[in-house]
Amino acid sequence: MELTCLHNKFKFPSLPHLSRPFFKNPNPRIFPRKINILFLASASDTVVASSIKELGSKKDDEFGDLKSWMHRNGLPRCKVVLNESTSHDEKHMPVHYVAASEDLRAGDVAFSVPNSLVVTLERVLGNETVAELLTTNKLSELACLALYLMYEKKQGKKSFWYPYIRELDRQRGRGQLAVESPLLWSEEELAYLTGSPTKAEVLERAEGIKREYNELDTVWFMAGSLFQQYPYDIPTEAFPFEIFKQAFVAVQSCVVHLQKVPLAQRFALVPLGPPLLAYRSNCKAMLSAVNGAVELVVDRACKAGEPIVVWCGPQPNSKLLINYGFVDDDNSYDRLVVEAALNTEDPQYQDKRLVVQRNGKLSVQVFHVYAGKEKEAVSDMLPYLRLGYVSDPSEMQSVLSSQGPVCPVSPCMERAVLAQLADYFNRRLAGYLTTLNEDESLLSDPNLNPRRRVATELVRLEKKILHACLQATTELIDELPDHTVSPCPAPYALLLK
Repeated sequence: MELTCLHNKFKFPSLPHLSRPFFKNPNPRIFPRKINILFLASASDTVVASSIKELGSKKDDEFGDLKSWMHRNGLPRCKVVLNESTSHDEKHMPVHYVAASEDLRAGDVAFSVPNSLVVTLERVLGNETVAELLTTNKLSELACLALYLMYEKKQGKKSFWYPYIRELDRQRGRGQLAVESPLLWSEEELAYLTGSPTKAEVLERAEGIKREYNELDTVWFMAGSLFQQYPYDIPTEAFPFEIFKQAFVAVQSCVVHLQKVPLAQRFALVPLGPPLLAYRSNCKAMLSAVNGAVELVVDRACKAGEPIVVWCGPQPNSKLLINYGFVDDDNSYDRLVVEAALNTEDPQYQDKRLVVQRNGKLSVQVFHVYAGKEKEAVSDMLPYLRLGYVSDPSEMQSVLSSQGPVCPVSPCMERAVLAQLADYFNRRLAGYLTTLNEDESLLSDPNLNPRRRVATELVRLEKKILHACLQATTELIDELPDHTVSPCPAPYALLLK
């Protein structure tokens, strides 16, 4: 995705190489506002059009590709090349990806990008300003980096980072196996996620981005020494919200979270990093800060021409889709959430609250159901759910005096608890627009819309987890000794959502 569509007609001073941070100016100079009609152009149309036009320009040949530019600016010899992969959308340019230039063995250093070619908040704003911005709890590192790149984009070819920004434009926030984040989908496309909790997460994240946009001017006033180099309007005047959202999502898709570094360096934009690298959940290779550089050591053998893969962290598929636009079938970190809450109208609510706290749980408890571990998750929920069926005060006193999550378990109670769980899983499955079989049929269509495909992949995996939970619950019901016993009533059963 293109970071911004703004190409104005003014000639701007060249940005000096960022070899030192820009420190805070307590009295930032505010330039006169210049209203450029191009700023208000349609975001989506302009982004697509300008990307193709700009990327296809022969005048850009003077910069060479991203890797050539990096070598000219300090990248040492490495063991990777940039290859092309066809885009899902014929209207967009092919995407690049990092591949091995020679056969690699586990433990080989694929590349080492010097810090002079890495964008962090320390380089952009300086430690003091970063600390102030982040302690306001109003702006994230991603928002600050997105704003910086938007202003750099306005510099055009005079920006030192032009070749890198041009590559981000080409990638459009996608890796070679991905589509754009659902944060950029239409309302009709978001409907593909109906029934999935991911849809609500997308809407919540979009609201968060909007709140950060409304605080962007804070950066302008707190980091005047940086923005004095950009004779443009303050952020919310210079950039419409849709442009900022596109930039934010692009940064989100390629930012690297470095470990064991100062706060101002922990989020980094690394040329040759994502989205040029392929993310995998079962990979352990990570970009690491080592001796003034960010390097990648591969964790597996790799033939020349094969894509280089890195670990995406312990993220469920919902986060992979929102952050990077893909879903991983082989994701051991994939999970769904089941939220159970004590009924606050229960006369014995306080006693039950003491019991769950004593056993390391909360009055509103989140249970994580991991793919392949559904039986364990159901077993973990049962002691908590049984509390909702304890209504006799003497039974409650027995629970309070026990040393563990012990409830008196009768066939009547157990059948009621399991029936509540089974009903819950059935209701969640009924909330989707399609069945598992219909998902499989959709995915067999080679011409399926890419966004529909990745959404279907996600909901299919969610349904598999729910079906496995339902099966585990049904098996426990079948194991009950007396099937003639009716479930006992529970006026204060726990609430599941």
